[in-house]
Amino acid sequence: MKVYFPPSHTAEHILNGVMVKMFNKGRSFTSHIERKKSKCDYKNFAENLTEEQLSEIERKVNEIISMNLDVTEEFIPLAVAKEKYNLDRLPELDNDKVRIVHIGDFDACPCIGEHVNNTKEIGKFKIISSGFTNGILRIRFKIIQNEN
Repeated sequence: MKVYFPPSHTAEHILNGVMVKMFNKGRSFTSHIERKKSKCDYKNFAENLTEEQLSEIERKVNEIISMNLDVTEEFIPLAVAKEKYNLDRLPELDNDKVRIVHIGDFDACPCIGEHVNNTKEIGKFKIISSGFTNGILRIRFKIIQNEN
């Protein structure tokens, strides 16, 4: 299993859910998740997002985080997962079960990475920047956690 910084990885799922709901252009096709900063790349956009759009995405992601949603998993048969989810980003499976990560009722997607147990463990989501090059929209973000 690839090791991610769980708060950033769970925030990536929330970001993808927000992007799908706002723009209906699909989840990121690639991402790089780290403790210091992370990025998600999206296809099907014609240009960079506006500052207003980025602010709205950030607001919505933080709104979902603040709902203290439980993050759970379930294992479903591969045939069912193929009908319901895009499996392109999953590595080759060595069995006929697919792990689906649920963030409350807000989002569900196939995933092999580590996550927090509840969104209250994430911290604050902050978009650092975005860019648009060669038909790819990139959003860079970080997680700000209280060090209490």
